[in-house]
Amino acid sequence: MSNSTMLFLLLLTPLAFSLLTFACRLLGNAARACVTLLHFVGIMLLLAISLWVVMQVYQQGDILAAGRWLHLDSLSALFLAILGIIGCLTGLYSIGYMRHEVDEGEISVATLCHYYGFFHLFLFTMLLVITSNNLILMWAAIEATTLSSAFLVGLYGQSSSLEAAWKYIIICTVGVAFGLFGTILVYANAASFMPDPNDAIFWTEVLKHATQLDPMLMHLAFVFILIGFGTKTGLFPMHAWLPDAHSEAPSPTSALLSAVLLNCALLIIIRYYIIISTTLGHDFTGTLLMVFGFLSVAVAAFFILVQRDIKRLLAYSSVENMGLIAVAIGIGGPLGILAALLHTLNHSLAKTLLFCGSGNVLLKYGTRDITVVKGMLKCMPFSAVLLAGGALALGGMPPFNIFLSEFMTVTAGLAAGHITLTIVLLLLLTVVLAGLVRMVASVLFGAKPEEVNKGELGILTTLPMLILLVLMLVMGTHIPQPVSRLLENAVHIVMNNKPGTHAQPLSWPWAVQNHSSAAEPQAGEVK
Repeated sequence: MSNSTMLFLLLLTPLAFSLLTFACRLLGNAARACVTLLHFVGIMLLLAISLWVVMQVYQQGDILAAGRWLHLDSLSALFLAILGIIGCLTGLYSIGYMRHEVDEGEISVATLCHYYGFFHLFLFTMLLVITSNNLILMWAAIEATTLSSAFLVGLYGQSSSLEAAWKYIIICTVGVAFGLFGTILVYANAASFMPDPNDAIFWTEVLKHATQLDPMLMHLAFVFILIGFGTKTGLFPMHAWLPDAHSEAPSPTSALLSAVLLNCALLIIIRYYIIISTTLGHDFTGTLLMVFGFLSVAVAAFFILVQRDIKRLLAYSSVENMGLIAVAIGIGGPLGILAALLHTLNHSLAKTLLFCGSGNVLLKYGTRDITVVKGMLKCMPFSAVLLAGGALALGGMPPFNIFLSEFMTVTAGLAAGHITLTIVLLLLLTVVLAGLVRMVASVLFGAKPEEVNKGELGILTTLPMLILLVLMLVMGTHIPQPVSRLLENAVHIVMNNKPGTHAQPLSWPWAVQNHSSAAEPQAGEVK
């Protein structure tokens, strides 16, 4: 099978199932069963095709297709694997969650068809971001994610959810417009000297000529890119849309927003970071990322500590974790980049579990207020244990996966000489842990309300959580060799090693030993 056929199959699968699930509303009484079956087949196919494509990249290297408009390398393959796994698990959870919503009369069958249709359309737009090699297509795709997911945020049609959806659209559209200006600066500058100006639209071609870009323009471009796409990433102070959108959306949508959408915007920032760091050196781009990242962690940490709404708490946790990833990239070097990419994967697993858990809380108790939800251990013991495990993992407790990536971030900061930053970051992470422990203690213990019945909600609302917890334990104790190799290759892409450079294993001694020298490449040097 050709590369173009493979990537078109990947992209067209969710698009086709989106159209089919939208059409199911025309089937009358059979609509509910038909749309659920189509949705299930769609998410399973997406998982299989995504992992198959990732394996092709793992075995064969970079893929260019469709006249260089589409591109996959180990960096984007990592994000594709996250999308495939999280998309499948949130899709499974959606079946159980939405079954309850239809049974309780919260939504109609027609709305259910719309939900699944926009769910798959949202997956398609995020896939387009990940696979795009065309800078303008990449921008258009991230804008399209806003439009497709806004319908999911406002699904219930209540005033609060509609307000959150419009706030999301307005803030992100304005933010991404800044990103477009940065994109145009990079394209116009590259087109002015490249042998074929038409090639300046492709990321892979611009990267080859990155040392020739104008430093003054690239300073300005990166500011616009970080502000613009940082809005979709949820970095402070452009994060205002995020708590409302995450808290008002259905819980499976909240999981997709936090665990996949934020990653897509982050991937775009990393793509431009690679180009502009090659032009300017690491100092400017790294400093900006550390400043925005640190402010995101600091602001979000204290909001986490005082939140009563469980989903808003998790939304601020997303701001904090995206900030932590930005700090790790800003620190740079092999260890910093490895920590950032590993934390991206780890955060996606943990946050999906917790949003699924918060969905179970909402379905059972009818509220997101953690001061009202009590006795979950007695009411839903299995879900309660999974929720507690996810919260401890998100707080960075061993033996879970996030402990490893946070420890690597701290080690990278110390190795790079950012002593004060690292110490304050540790204190802020302690505040975050306190907020998560407070949430778990409040929800799990105490006397359950009399009107709340005992019992789990069903296998489809707990199985995805169990799978995620197992994955987090595996990633926290022994990272599988294919995952570590994919991470290794992705780090070398972000570090922009010279073609033909031998990729050394990302062992702890290698990463620490090479950290200081690799963290600060000179302007114009391709490392």
